[in-house]
Amino acid sequence: MDLFEEKSQDNIKNFPLAVRMRPAVLDELLGQDHILGKGKLLRRAIEADRLSSLILFGPPGSGKTSLAWCIAKITQASYVAINATTSNVEELRKVIAAAKIRSREGQKKTIVFIDEIHRFNKAQQDVLLPDLEEGRLILIGATVHNPYFSLTSALLSRSIVCELKALEPSDLLEIINNALKDKERGLGNIKVKADKKALNFLAKICEGDARRALAALELGVLTTAADEDGHINFNLEIAQESIQKKAVVYDRDEDGHYDTASAFIKSMRGSDPDASIYWMAKMLYAGEDPRFIARRICILAAEDVGNADPMALVLANAALQISEFVGMPEARIPLAQAVIYVSCAPKSNASYLSIEKATYDIKRNKVQEVPDHLKDTNYSAAEKLGHGVGYKYAHDYPGHFVKQKYMRSKVRYYEPTDIGYEVKIKERLDKLARGGLK
Repeated sequence: MDLFEEKSQDNIKNFPLAVRMRPAVLDELLGQDHILGKGKLLRRAIEADRLSSLILFGPPGSGKTSLAWCIAKITQASYVAINATTSNVEELRKVIAAAKIRSREGQKKTIVFIDEIHRFNKAQQDVLLPDLEEGRLILIGATVHNPYFSLTSALLSRSIVCELKALEPSDLLEIINNALKDKERGLGNIKVKADKKALNFLAKICEGDARRALAALELGVLTTAADEDGHINFNLEIAQESIQKKAVVYDRDEDGHYDTASAFIKSMRGSDPDASIYWMAKMLYAGEDPRFIARRICILAAEDVGNADPMALVLANAALQISEFVGMPEARIPLAQAVIYVSCAPKSNASYLSIEKATYDIKRNKVQEVPDHLKDTNYSAAEKLGHGVGYKYAHDYPGHFVKQKYMRSKVRYYEPTDIGYEVKIKERLDKLARGGLK
C-alpha cells in the first residue's frame, strides 16, 4: 500500500498521536542537525532525490521511522513498510517483484522501509542485494543496534549509514507543544490547560523518546475529565500517571542536580556503598545521562582512591566505555559495579595533591630548565650543545635503577600514604632513596 493514499479524516483520527504528528518536511524533524542540517550530505541527497539505500540507527523515538516517512513524501516514492520481526523471505520477494514492475513501467521509485532490520539473518539480507545494486528499490533500514555489528558488510557497503541521536529535552518540549497546538493532526481542538511542570517532566523523563512522550501526553489528555469550564487540566500528577513514573526533585540546571551529584561523590569518598548506590539510582531514575555519572566515578577513582587501589580507575573507565556502548537501562549494571568497588576501595588523594602542588609551583615560582643530560638528542647538533651527555640509561644498571638528577632543584610532590597499594609504592621509593633495589 502507498503510505500517502487518501484517507478519510475519521480514519486519520484513529492513528496514535505519535503517528499523526510525524513530520511532513525535513525542517520539522528535530535534534538531528548533524545529518540533516543545511548542506549536510543526507539532506542534499534527499532534496536532490538522489538517495541510495540508507541505514538509520539510534535510540527509540529519535525519528528513524519519521525520517523514512518524510523521505518518501518528499521524493513522492511508493512506500512499503515491513517489520523484520514478522517478515520473511517470501514477503521480501513479493515486495521486490512489485518494485520491479514499477521500475519497468516507468512508475515512481519504491522505498522499502524495514524496521528492526538487525533481526534479518544473512540470507534475508542477501535477498535485497541484487535489486539494491541495480537501483530497482531503495532500502531504508532502521535499528536501535549498531549496524556494523548486526548487518552484513555487503549490505552496509551499498548503503549510507547514519546515526540518530536521542532528542534533547528542549526538542521533546517543542514536539509536545506542537502536538497541543496542532488542530489538524494533534490535540489543538481539545481545550487543554497544560502545566509547564508537567510538560517539562515529560520532556525530561522520556529520555529523548518522542514516541513515548506523545503517547503519554495523549493518554493523559484523553483519559482526564474536563472541569466545569470544559478544560482538561494536564498537571504533574496526571503526567506521572501517564508515564507510570513519579517526578523526582532533580532539575539538571538547579540545586536538585548539584546537590544529588554532590551527595553521590561524597558518599563514594566516604566509603559508603549503600548511599552511593542510592544517589546514583536517584539520578538515573530522574533521567540523568549515565555518561555524566560514569565521568564522576572516573574522576573520584583517580582523585580519592588513586594508587591506594589502581584497579579502581581501571574499573571506572571500563564502566564508562561499557555504559556508552550498551546504553540504558543495562548501563546501570556496570555503573553500579564500579560505584561499589570505588566506594569500598582504600582511599588516598596523594596523586591529586601531587599535581596540585606541582601546578602551584609552575604558576608561582620560576620554571625550572630541563637538565642538559635529559634534553632531546634526536638532531645532529645536540651533542655539540652538551644535550644528553652524561645521561644514565636505567636498564643498564642493577635493578633497572640508577641515581641521577631528574630536576635541577629537587622537590617532593608525591607522598604516598600507608594505605592500600601505596604501602608498596612507599616501600619501593624508600629503598630507591637509600641506594636502589637489591
